[in-house]
Amino acid sequence: MPTTPPSGKSDLAKIVEKQMRNWELARAQRIPPRPDAEPAEVAEFVTISRAVGSGGSQVATLLGKQLGWPVFDREILQTMAGDDQVRSRLYEHLDERDTTWLEEAMRWLMRGEFQRDDYFYRLSETVLALARKERAVFLGRGVDLILPRDRGLRVRITALRDKRAKVLAERENISEALAQAEIERIDQERADFRRHHFGKSTNDPAYYDLTISLNRFSAEQTVELIRVALRARGVVP
Repeated sequence: MPTTPPSGKSDLAKIVEKQMRNWELARAQRIPPRPDAEPAEVAEFVTISRAVGSGGSQVATLLGKQLGWPVFDREILQTMAGDDQVRSRLYEHLDERDTTWLEEAMRWLMRGEFQRDDYFYRLSETVLALARKERAVFLGRGVDLILPRDRGLRVRITALRDKRAKVLAERENISEALAQAEIERIDQERADFRRHHFGKSTNDPAYYDLTISLNRFSAEQTVELIRVALRARGVVP
């Protein structure tokens, strides 16, 4: 999966299809739990929340490749949430017990502090259905606050603002001054999304298991740090 946004809707549709196939393949190859075992609410997952220009997208891509887990980023999730055919395909994998759990989870999620709108409802339902059946890496869109708090690993990727501006300027072929303004706009947009739907701050470290700055770590080193945390929890060997 590319670390930069796809060039058009057809490219994004291909990426969605690829990740759906990866998700279905991983599910088909997964060893089923013992019949007497109590199933977990959701499979293991990693959520990555990142500051724009910090390198979080590259970290997610490398992590997914090393773990063999599909990666669902903001653009993919947004497309899936708005595509009834894709979501119908996803729900075909759910049995009656899964459906009951999903309905209960959605009722809890949409209560009181969570502000409901149609897009957010579809987004949350899509994320929960994906996580219910298979391991995955999720990038952005407040997924860390949608999924059960007692499961998964939540990671925040950040970097100094000047470094982020330089990265964004090179990527978008704009001046660093314009990149600084764009960073401010995007940071505010993402903070507003979390605050509106969850009442939470993007920068509150209490909501993350790991907060890693890419000022001194490479993307590859950051992936290894995440894998160390997953091994410590017995998720990966």
